Amino acid sequence: MADIRRRVVFHGRVQGVGFRYTARFAAESLGLTGWVKNEWDGSVLMEVQGREMLVDKLMVRLNTDRFIRVEWVDSEEIPVKEDEKKFSVRY
Repeated sequence: MADIRRRVVFHGRVQGVGFRYTARFAAESLGLTGWVKNEWDGSVLMEVQGREMLVDKLMVRLNTDRFIRVEWVDSEEIPVKEDEKKFSVRY
């Protein structure tokens, strides 16, 4: 099974609630790579890479936190970055 890479924009109550650190912890626990950062408009942008089943599992985890409220997401598949080794929080 090949890796995928997804660019996801999260909208809702996603800033000021620990979203980026929750995403990093969950992604690392699933063995995913990529990054996450806050955007100026109140959304959060994430690029995540790994097995599709694990990327989907990350999405479920991010929608079940009691402080985070994802109202909708925009998502697209993008090219895999072969040399990426970790998941990070960007500022």
